[in-house]
Formats: sequence, C-alpha cells, structure tokens
Amino acid sequence: MKKTLIVLLTLILTACSADELSRNRQIWEDADISHYRFQLRISCFCSFMEQMPLTVEVRDGEVVAMTANDGTLVAADDLSYKFFDRLGTIDRLFAELERALKERGRGDINITYDASLGYPVKASIDYIKQAVDDELYIEISGFEALP
Repeated sequence: MKKTLIVLLTLILTACSADELSRNRQIWEDADISHYRFQLRISCFCSFMEQMPLTVEVRDGEVVAMTANDGTLVAADDLSYKFFDRLGTIDRLFAELERALKERGRGDINITYDASLGYPVKASIDYIKQAVDDELYIEISGFEALP
C-alpha cells in the first residue's frame, strides 16, 4: 500500500511538472521572440566552470555567438561547445528539461519560470537522487529581446 502511494504521488508530481513546462513553453512561443541575448550559467561537476556565465546570442533558433565570462568567443572546436550548444537557446533548454522530466526515474527536477515570457530562469536536475555528481544546475539571467 505504501509503495503504491509513493508511485502514485510520483506520477502526479511528474504530470504537474510536465503540464507546467508545457504551459510555460506555450507562453514563450506566443511571445514570438526570434532574436535575443541572455547569460547562461551552467553548474555541475564539470571542468568549464571558469567560463561561466556565458553570454549567448540567438537569432531564428540558432546560436549566433557564445562568449565566456572573460569576453572570449567560445568556438565550435572548444571541448565544451557541444554541451553548451545543447542548452544554448531557450527552445533547446525547454527540450532538455522535457527530456529530463520524461526520463527522471529516481531523480528530482525543479524549475522556476519567468513570469512574463515563460522561459526557465532556474532549473536543477538531479538525475539520480542517491548518486553523487550527476546534478545539473542551469540559470538564465539578463534576458534581452533584440531587434
């Protein structure tokens, strides 16, 4: 009985989180912002922490420029570029969070959204609760719509 209740509560919380993600994704899509810039801070047990936060410029769903906190361009041949690029647009961030929600299994996900535009402002993903160093923290700040 106790185990059934835990499974049921987990399914309800997953559904609520997925519904909230979908609702906010729709708010973001309705805003129809195709050119924007933001600061992206990714925290994890990773070697690239000295580059954070990144400043990312996006136009028409593609990363136009990505610079490290010291102002240097993060080039496509940078070892961390593929990881950064995976989270480099608001749409890709939504996709990553949606994937994490679907695959969450024994993990935990918490997301805070921008009240007016719906994009994720903060997200923490603990893929496996009992595991160490699998957590991922993402923070978006300084969002700016560009002409």
